[in-house]
Amino acid sequence: MTVRTRFRTVALAAIPAALAAVFSVTGATSAMAASSATNAYSFTFQGIDGQPLPLSQFAGKAILVVNTASQCGFTPQYKGLQALWQSYRDRGLVVVGVPSDDFGGQEPGSATQIKDFCEVNYRIDFPMADKTVVSGDGAHPFYRWASDEMGFLAKPRWNFHKYLVGPDGKLVSWFSTMTDPESDKVREAIEKLLPEKAPKS
Repeated sequence: MTVRTRFRTVALAAIPAALAAVFSVTGATSAMAASSATNAYSFTFQGIDGQPLPLSQFAGKAILVVNTASQCGFTPQYKGLQALWQSYRDRGLVVVGVPSDDFGGQEPGSATQIKDFCEVNYRIDFPMADKTVVSGDGAHPFYRWASDEMGFLAKPRWNFHKYLVGPDGKLVSWFSTMTDPESDKVREAIEKLLPEKAPKS
């Protein structure tokens, strides 16, 4: 084996270790961000329009964070989410949609395709994130934090899992995929967080 061949072999062997180290540091940074957070306002999503979507901009409001998908049997829940947004936004509710391809590969489109689908089919105008990982080791820090705060059972198991954040940024509750956004359970939880009347502008 020549010196050049030996060097190439050693260099190639080192690549997997180097990549592992990079991903390890990235994962550790994400985990640290989640573990050091005290409330939801610590987190920022990438908006579907390519701009930052910091949850801190909604401080003082209740936030319903929902991981969504365009090709799921539960996709019609978009209608209920839009209805909630229209019913309660003047009183301080914000619905944040977080498209994700994690479950069943049911969100394969680009940001533009997802946005167009939501606007055309459900007239969605509440804030939307870009496609985001919400489960597993690569989950967005918000989702790591939420599962740490609320426990293993509160992790998303499918599309349209819902987290309810209070006006103080603390997690209040979670609702499974099967829970319709317009159900009494969801509405009652939201009502408890909001003033009886819309604040005067």
